[in-house]
This record gives sequence, C-alpha cells and structure tokens, in this order.
Amino acid sequence: MSLSDYRTLGKSGLRISPLTLGTMTFGEDWGWGTHPADARKILNTYIENGGNVIDTANIYTKGHSEKIIGDFLSEKSVRRDSLVISTKFWGNMYPCDANGGGAGRKSIIQSLENSLKRLQTDYIDVYWLHAFDPHTPIEETLSALKDMVSAGKVRYIAVSDVPAWKIAQAQMLSEFHHWPAFIGLQLEYSLLERSVEMELIPMALEMGLGVIPWSPLKEGVLSGKYTRKNKGEKLSARNGRELSEKAYEIIDQLTLIAKDRNVPVSAVAISWVMQQKGVTSTLVGARTLEQLQQNIKATKLELYPEEIQLLNDLSAPQLIFPYSLLNGSQDLLQAGTIVNGVRSNISPLLPQNENEHY
Repeated sequence: MSLSDYRTLGKSGLRISPLTLGTMTFGEDWGWGTHPADARKILNTYIENGGNVIDTANIYTKGHSEKIIGDFLSEKSVRRDSLVISTKFWGNMYPCDANGGGAGRKSIIQSLENSLKRLQTDYIDVYWLHAFDPHTPIEETLSALKDMVSAGKVRYIAVSDVPAWKIAQAQMLSEFHHWPAFIGLQLEYSLLERSVEMELIPMALEMGLGVIPWSPLKEGVLSGKYTRKNKGEKLSARNGRELSEKAYEIIDQLTLIAKDRNVPVSAVAISWVMQQKGVTSTLVGARTLEQLQQNIKATKLELYPEEIQLLNDLSAPQLIFPYSLLNGSQDLLQAGTIVNGVRSNISPLLPQNENEHY
C-alpha cells in the first residue's frame, strides 16, 4: 500500500488517501506546534508521496492552521483541485459571542466564510461538524449545510465526535428530505481507545459513513517514546497520569512486532488502526517532518493475522450494556447453528431436542 492507493469515502465517489494529514499542530499559537516554514515542508512531503487529504479546523491554533494551508495553496506549487481540503465548524472563535460557534445556521455561514478566507480557496471539499451541539436541532444544521452545498461552497459534508444515535437520526433525515448526507465520521480510535467499536463504527457501516480515526497513537503514547524503561519519567499527555499496566503490555507487544518487522513502533500502531473494519483513511498529525516520514511507513506494513489477534486480545475493551449482556449470547440465539460464519452450541437453558418443549 502507498499514499496513492486511494479509496472512496463512505457513500461517495470522493477518492482519498489511506492516511489523512492532520494539521492541528500547524502554527505555534498554542505555545507549541510547527513553525509555518516547517509546516510547508510537511505539506510538500505528504503530497509528493501521493497524499491528497489535508485536514484542519477553524479553531486549530486560533485559525493559524487554516492560514498556513491557505498561504501554501496561494504559492500554486500544487494544483488546488488535486487536493481534498477538509475543515471543521462548531468551535467558537469569539469570546462572549453566543452565536460565534455551534451548529446553528448563523454560526455555520459565518464559520464557512471565515475558513474560506483563511484557506484562500473558493470551496471546501469536506466540511465537518466538529462535535456535538446539544443546543441546535440537527434539522437546522443539515438544512444549512444543504444550502452551502447548493451554493457550491462545500462539496461534501461529514461529522466528527457526535453520538451514534444523533448521527443515525441525521442520516435518516437527510434521506427523507433528499438532502446531502454525511459521508465520513471522524472519531478517536487506537489500541488504547476501542469503545467506538460498540456503537459508532457499526453505525457508520450501516449508515454509509467512511471512518477516519484520529489519534491512532493515543497522543503519542503508542509512538515508541513511552516504555517501561522510562516509566515514571513520561506521563500521559491528556491527563498527566502514569500509564496503566494494560497500556505497557500493549506497548511491549508493539515493540516486539516493530523489532521483528524492522519498522517504527508508531507504524505498527497506525497499521493496526488502518486494518480495522470500516476504516477508510487514518488521520495522522506530524509536528516535524521526521514524524511524518515515520508515520508514512505504516502504509507499507500489513500486519499478519496472528499479530492483529495478539494486539486485539491485549487491548480488548470492557463491554458496556447491552453488549455486556449480549456477549456470548449466540448459543441462545442460534441454538447450535452457524449464521454468517458465527458458530454456536445448544445452550443448556434451551430444549436439547425438538420434543423437549411445551
């Protein structure tokens, strides 16, 4: 596989690379991140290797991420139409302005116009609802996005970090009204975050959304820099706590596979995500050019089934209701039959022959 092994996103004809370039780190406005000159090198390297999807958001580095990408596009070193430019709305850029963010019509129009200016382009290829807005009816959001598509300012719409029930509602409303539907779903997914396998990914498969995981390295925890040898010296970036024993067991296995396959630990962790059901493209950030080059190596690595199974077993998530109840229920449901490859026995709670019931 390579960055130019394109696949279509969800129920659409949009061709995208198996790795999406995330640009949340572009700009140093949050006190850390990538200098604009280094960001341009990262963009050039990604595109030169066949990558075609650049993902950002209005709030990344206070809008500077979009501006860096816009300045890059203005150099015309690459044909803009050959790229899939993806940005997001929802985040509020204006303190004390109640309508400065969210998924309402007023906010969407304002956010889109400002993103177009910063990106220095006439249209957005994929416009993402960045996260759940509990204060806005989803009908209003979808109607506004439909108008943006009709106006030619947006090509496709997609959704990120929203509950499965709300996305399912949105997809059904779009079908009923003949409005554009979401074609993609961004969500956190890694060997340390697999809860999305219970609701969100099955929903995406059923509703025609291509899955684009973010944080496949769990904010760098699975990059190879966290090991048992430096335990206590490096803490989880998100909560500042020491890693769990389960996390270290996963890191140990990743390290063994990486050594055996002669690849970076990060490539193994990303490859696992890329090979999961429903995943179309995996979103990888890169603060440095070296990080991007390390991440791209994941496209050359196809994990063996036994390697995937080892990692699956180590990282298995704790089931929530009703999946905790339904786990192992195939014996009651199928009564000794095989359905879609799923085998079952006859539960002792069931009749053991045709005559053993009332």
